[in-house]
Amino acid sequence: MRQVKVTRNTLETQISVEVNLDGCGHSKLNTGIPFLDHMLDQIARHGMIDITVDAKGDLHIDAHHTVEDIGITLGQALAKAWGEKKGVRRYGHSYIPLDEALSRVVLDLSGRPGLSYRIVFARARIGEFDVDLIREFFQGLVNHAMITLHIDNLSGDNAHHQAETVFKAFGRALRMAIETDSRAINLIPSTKGSL
Repeated sequence: MRQVKVTRNTLETQISVEVNLDGCGHSKLNTGIPFLDHMLDQIARHGMIDITVDAKGDLHIDAHHTVEDIGITLGQALAKAWGEKKGVRRYGHSYIPLDEALSRVVLDLSGRPGLSYRIVFARARIGEFDVDLIREFFQGLVNHAMITLHIDNLSGDNAHHQAETVFKAFGRALRMAIETDSRAINLIPSTKGSL
């Protein structure tokens, strides 16, 4: 079973994340940030990954530490869950539309952290949520999952639609990358022999 639980406790946040890479897309989310809960649910549903997040953070200051640290902890959990990456497809990609918005996400379970992030949001906030924190979330995730991730919002006039297409596309691309390749069950998908 590719199922793990990771906790991260700092003076700013206390976070617990559970993931099941072979789940059904279920989520239990308690971050204290409703918009982030909505986005994490998109990853779970479209990635067919079960995700549980319980987070307490210094939200009286702002959401920055909590969002970043959830990204870090989710990245740690993903890396632990897929282990050596034997038998996975390694690469994933997805285009997702939502009305006028369209985003593309391409990723590689490379073992090397890298984020290319190209989004110009239509506005700076979605309700109370600062859109700058989306980059912080993905940077934390990439650094600790050790993946290469390209995120491009290709069009969009509505910031909520732009964000939602990104998180859905990430879930779909991740689902593709972590799927078992029946032709390479015991192989690590690299000529180096490790990722």
